[in-house]
Amino acid sequence: MSQLGFDFGVQQRKLSRVTPARLSTFVDCPRRYRMTYLDRPAPRRTGAWANSTLGAVVHNALRALFLLPAAKRTPARAAALVSEHWKDAGFLDAQQAAHYRERAKGWVAEYVEHQDVSIEPVGLERWVSARAGSDGSASATMIVEGRVDRIDERGGELVIVDYKTGGAERLGLGGGGRRVGKTGRRMPDERDAGAARALALYAVAAEQELRAPCRRVELHHLPSNTVAGFEHTRASLDRHLVEAEETADAVRVATDTLTDGGSADELFPARTGGHCAACDFRPSCAPGQAAAPAARSWDLLAP
Repeated sequence: MSQLGFDFGVQQRKLSRVTPARLSTFVDCPRRYRMTYLDRPAPRRTGAWANSTLGAVVHNALRALFLLPAAKRTPARAAALVSEHWKDAGFLDAQQAAHYRERAKGWVAEYVEHQDVSIEPVGLERWVSARAGSDGSASATMIVEGRVDRIDERGGELVIVDYKTGGAERLGLGGGGRRVGKTGRRMPDERDAGAARALALYAVAAEQELRAPCRRVELHHLPSNTVAGFEHTRASLDRHLVEAEETADAVRVATDTLTDGGSADELFPARTGGHCAACDFRPSCAPGQAAAPAARSWDLLAP
């Protein structure tokens, strides 16, 4: 006779641990997912990309800014923080790097001048993690986690803030999500914020972990000094969770089958296209090399 509270003979489903980056990588190109997260030793990669360097510098400068007392968050200090965190990796030469350094200094200075930077964020580059599923945490199928640029608290509710500098940054997975082309070329809008899978999953995880409502997500586009916001509903968050579950299940099946001896190329095929020009794993991917000519490390920067 079974004891009360125990289910004998019922195998519990293992929760899939997912991040928005992993899900996005698998959807974009399963082979890139395998090379990034599964292959050991890791395949050969390209060097640094200038647009990624630029984005990292701006993110680091803004994080450092919000660690200062509010009175010291001035446009001049923000610009100085860009210089303090600057790196030249991926740029054509010192002259090009200096040009974009000045542009980035202007972006953050204008951001501080026109946006409210007096608030004290709940989190800066904070890692959030929570059990989640399309039917709620009680029937969780995933552990959703990731690092959020900034979490604000406004009127008793949490707000997810994501900084964008352009480049090859993906606004989010699914829901008609679009790419911001080259650095600063197109401003994100409300649809982009609502379609951003990463922001939706961060909202779900932050609400559970910090025990406060979280429905609003925002894309802060530094080149244009604009904010694109979206107010999620339970239904819109559930749509993102359903699609995340579907992708997570596909990843789990492919990974388990590979472990059991399945074909790596069949389970994780290359999804080729123009994006192959700037793929980190291009040196190790023959289909990607054939699909598009190689981009230079500074080509994703706007003129």
